[in-house]
Amino acid sequence: MRFAAIDIGSNAVRLLLTNIYSGYEGYKTVFQKESLIRVPLRLGEEAFIDGELSDWRVEKLIETMKSYRHLMNVHGVIDYRACGTSAIRSIRNSQEVVDRIRDEANIEVEVISGQEEAEIIFSTGISYELSPKKSYLYIDVGGGSTDISLIKGKEYIGTLRLLNDLVGDEEWTAMKEWLVHLRKQYPKMEAIGSGGNINKMGKMYGKNKDKSLSYTIIKAIHSHLNRYTILERIRELNLKPDRADVIIPASVIFMNAMQWGSIKKIYVPKIGLADGIIKRLYAQYADSATVSLDGE
Repeated sequence: MRFAAIDIGSNAVRLLLTNIYSGYEGYKTVFQKESLIRVPLRLGEEAFIDGELSDWRVEKLIETMKSYRHLMNVHGVIDYRACGTSAIRSIRNSQEVVDRIRDEANIEVEVISGQEEAEIIFSTGISYELSPKKSYLYIDVGGGSTDISLIKGKEYIGTLRLLNDLVGDEEWTAMKEWLVHLRKQYPKMEAIGSGGNINKMGKMYGKNKDKSLSYTIIKAIHSHLNRYTILERIRELNLKPDRADVIIPASVIFMNAMQWGSIKKIYVPKIGLADGIIKRLYAQYADSATVSLDGE
């Protein structure tokens, strides 16, 4: 059976198609990623600055969603979920955009909160790897915004949100004060990184066996990437254009968060919203199948 997840992010719009082979007679259920399509629409460039999307970008978004609908039809997807995150949340006419996508692309989009986004990502199973006795900073650096959440065991304590293009001295100071305060309350915090930038850093420079990058390595990565111009990062490091210009400021955010929180390493499990959506869709499908069998 095949499921689909659509993540309308601030940097890119992604479609994940996944084949799922249900476990039976003691066998484990297998999630096999079939295809991941990514269109870098960079909605956050307008959403976080202007509070709305231009007609041109809305049309591009709708055309992208139309193509995703065709792909889901061709691949015989039995269920899907499409979620709009921080960029869609930030625009004044979000409902109008969602309505147009529904009417013109035949896709229902849910605009979800930052906390629900984090909860869906944790549906991937990463929460089972967390110690209930430890405190974690969940750092999600997207294409236009950064969400830093404190998690004690599996409980959300609080969240700080920054708009990447609008981070000035006041925002850095507020972030530093918040993290220093948390450090005193929750010593020995550990970090979990999410988003395309930290995933790319982990892929390019390698992670430890426990899927982590140390603060020293993050700092070295930043120093290395900063030697190249944006064009050189594209040509010589094979970075996509929409990644080459944002990976440097993203690395600064990760470095500062780790430094001010006295965090020595950050775990990079390479999971995202689309992965969590797939897991939840299958869980709902499995539950409904069980209810149906019980009712027979």
